[in-house]
Amino acid sequence: MDSIIATEGQVARFLPLRAASGLSPLLIALAVAAASWIASLIMVATLVPFVLALVLAGSAAARRAESQHVALSRLAGLFVDRLRNLPTILGFAAEDRVARHLGEAARQVARRTMDVLGIAFASSAILEFFAALSVALVAVYCGFSLLGLLPFPAPEHLTGLRAFFTLAMAPEFYLAMRRLAAAYHDKQQGDAAMAALNAEMAKLPVAVEPIAVPVQIAGKGVAFAHVGGEMIGPIDWCWSSPGLHAIAGSTGTGKSTLLLGLIGEVPLVAGKITTDGAVFAPGALNAAIGWAGQQVALLPGSLRANLAMGKAEDAVITACFQSLGLGSMLVRRGGLGMTLDHRGSGLSGGERRRIGLARAMLSGRSILLLDEPTADLDEATAATIRSVLDRLATDHLVIVATHDAALVAMAETVLRIA
Repeated sequence: MDSIIATEGQVARFLPLRAASGLSPLLIALAVAAASWIASLIMVATLVPFVLALVLAGSAAARRAESQHVALSRLAGLFVDRLRNLPTILGFAAEDRVARHLGEAARQVARRTMDVLGIAFASSAILEFFAALSVALVAVYCGFSLLGLLPFPAPEHLTGLRAFFTLAMAPEFYLAMRRLAAAYHDKQQGDAAMAALNAEMAKLPVAVEPIAVPVQIAGKGVAFAHVGGEMIGPIDWCWSSPGLHAIAGSTGTGKSTLLLGLIGEVPLVAGKITTDGAVFAPGALNAAIGWAGQQVALLPGSLRANLAMGKAEDAVITACFQSLGLGSMLVRRGGLGMTLDHRGSGLSGGERRRIGLARAMLSGRSILLLDEPTADLDEATAATIRSVLDRLATDHLVIVATHDAALVAMAETVLRIA
């Protein structure tokens, strides 16, 4: 978000001024040429120092602007992370240490900002000097021409009116370039922000062509690895549809990573996945997958709008909630019109998890990837969820990553990741 905001100056100020600086001097030079073609040539010739100074200033500021943007992003991320973990920080009496970290990060941003501003002020001063010198050259030519003091034969007859017009237009000739120089700092910030955005865009999974919903998904020697992180695998499996299939293992072994790999969020680095015998590209089945992760993403708005994006009818949603043991929550919170924020304030962890499960069920998709669907639930509620999943498995391909021994025992196949 910070990177997007940082591009505002480049888009709203620098780019329009760059277009104006390319057209405005040309039009003014043509107008001045009608009064004094020598003065017009002087104006055009003195644009060269402007352009060279602008290029040199841009080269010097580019790296510093990028460094400033990185420092600013780091400070924003650090602040948000510490704010999110404020109760833990207070519980361990770590306020002073965290304040020192934030203070040092803020000082780094201040130092790098001053470096960028120093170059911006210096380049503006240089360009203002060239502008003043260029106007002075035009004024000297016009004055000496009128007084007959030119050290060479006058190449044109310059009258007082023509000289006045030329001198009046001379500052306007350089005005667009001076404004462009003042906005050059916006360009450097925008370039740094765009570089950061492009780096994040490069991390997105490559789009793949969707394929038909398979009867069987199998993996042989499969390994997934987070960018710059740990790798899981090699692992083998064979999941047939319909059916319930479990991924088991201790915490941190990569159960969630496997599910994320299937939807293309974690790169496949080894092995081969096939669907009905054909090679499968992770992400190609996303249109047929209903997802319920451990962290449920909620949209600010009504509960109704959060479920299948409003496509399911109220009666169907209510029946689904009843089957998941959420009927009392609906009554208590005012029904499907209840308002949610992005944190799910007022909902327990188990309620948020079941809302995520309900969204996957209501999506109408034939493959369900569920990450710890019975976690954060008491035994009676967990038994209800297991019963729902058992029914879903009669006409869906249900793949669950779980620590729940009872749910693992129900599965047709169990993939254990060590």
